[in-house]
Amino acid sequence: MFRRTFSRPAAVALMVLCTLLWSIAGVLTRHLEAATGFEVTFWRSAFCAPVVLALLAATGGREALGALRRPSRDLLASGLLWATMFSCFMLALTLTSTSNTLVMSSVAPLVTAVLAWIVLHERVAARTWGAITLAVAGMAWIFAGGVAAGSQRDLLGMAVAFMVPLASGTNMVQFKRAGHQVDLVPAVCLGAVFSALAMLPFALPFQATAQDLAILFVLGAFQLALPCMLMVVAARSLAAPQIALLALLEAVFGPLWAWLGAGETPSAATLQGGSVVILALVLHECLDLARRRA
Repeated sequence: MFRRTFSRPAAVALMVLCTLLWSIAGVLTRHLEAATGFEVTFWRSAFCAPVVLALLAATGGREALGALRRPSRDLLASGLLWATMFSCFMLALTLTSTSNTLVMSSVAPLVTAVLAWIVLHERVAARTWGAITLAVAGMAWIFAGGVAAGSQRDLLGMAVAFMVPLASGTNMVQFKRAGHQVDLVPAVCLGAVFSALAMLPFALPFQATAQDLAILFVLGAFQLALPCMLMVVAARSLAAPQIALLALLEAVFGPLWAWLGAGETPSAATLQGGSVVILALVLHECLDLARRRA
């Protein structure tokens, strides 16, 4: 499965599934008993790596497993970018507010589009620029009330948070540049290993309970390993800015999961801004479909 190339509609559906799985993090972490911060990132990454290996083995990915023994430069680069994404988000949360972190992360489509234009010389359609602008505005609407940079610590946290969309955009470009020659799915495993090793000194002493470890295993397997692997597969059929644009659905689905699973009622700004994000994505896909038919 992880070696296949899907049609564009199927790739879009895969990305929506990815965002649904990514977005369960908030509601599941609400049920942690003792694990916090760096320990959460460590265990999530530590569980992610063996799950990636198991999924590759179960789906006949012998070549992919072999690539991990002697990883290529492209595989190592993608792994380091995954590790940056896995680690910097949590580090940013320790330095600044959740709203600041999420708003900085929401610029990923814009960063990806600029990098694709510079590195790949990929022309970004006007409809994509329009959708990116509208979607980022919707994200800003959701979190604007909680955004503040009143101290040097906040500014540092926002700078660290910006590493997430920068690493994400660079990884998207890496998928498009080398993904047809090199299978980059195993890079998710490398990223998890690098992230776990980087977080280990900060995670000690461990405080996670048995319930925490069960939740963190689910996060490592179904919130990290599976959707990240599927995103690499979807990237074979979608332009880099489109992948980043679809990934914004995570911030829309997250509050809905928290509402269903933790009783947290979404604010009016969340519903309004989320509607703008969804509208931007729907309009983009409709305009793209009309162009293809024409």
